[in-house]
Amino acid sequence: MAGPYTGRASIPGLPGPRPSKLQCIAIALLFLIIVVGLIILIFWLIVRPTSIDYTVEHAAIQKFNISSANELDAAFNLTLRAINPNRKVSVYYDDVKISVWYDNQMIALTETSPFFQPHRNITRLDIKAVTNSTQLQDQVAKDLQHDKSSGHIGLEVRVRARIRFKVGVVKSKHYKLRAYCTPVNVGFAPNSATSFNRVYCDVEI
Repeated sequence: MAGPYTGRASIPGLPGPRPSKLQCIAIALLFLIIVVGLIILIFWLIVRPTSIDYTVEHAAIQKFNISSANELDAAFNLTLRAINPNRKVSVYYDDVKISVWYDNQMIALTETSPFFQPHRNITRLDIKAVTNSTQLQDQVAKDLQHDKSSGHIGLEVRVRARIRFKVGVVKSKHYKLRAYCTPVNVGFAPNSATSFNRVYCDVEI
């Protein structure tokens, strides 16, 4: 004969056990993450911005000297042009760094103040990248000296920025913008007075 049943019998029609407080919080967080993700995805798909364009409009060397210890003192004056072709999307530049490279060595670095670029706007950036006593690799110093004697130097200008897009009152998360501008041919005297050819940059976001 079976012993007495001490378990708790379920009664048809009554609800099951209520989820715990921790389970409710987890479900709410998961739901919130899904909703936020969908909003960001829909926002991006609807107003996905056209790539921003960058060009180098002018470049000049104000001073240039390489010491016997292969230390570089130089000042590079650059004019960049940032083009936002979007009809609805504006751009916040929260952090912008511009660097000058030669043969895979960075020889100058500077920053610009944060700025806001409206839609369908062209922003001109006048940059002065100064380097003092920058130690050069031996081959880089040798090649730079050779280029100086030839009257011009081929550089690469790179832009690094943290940006946010804005549509109406909605702002996106931060994205990284990278622009690579090469070759930027800069003349030494007497070639420095010659016309400068605009350089188009490769932009990644």
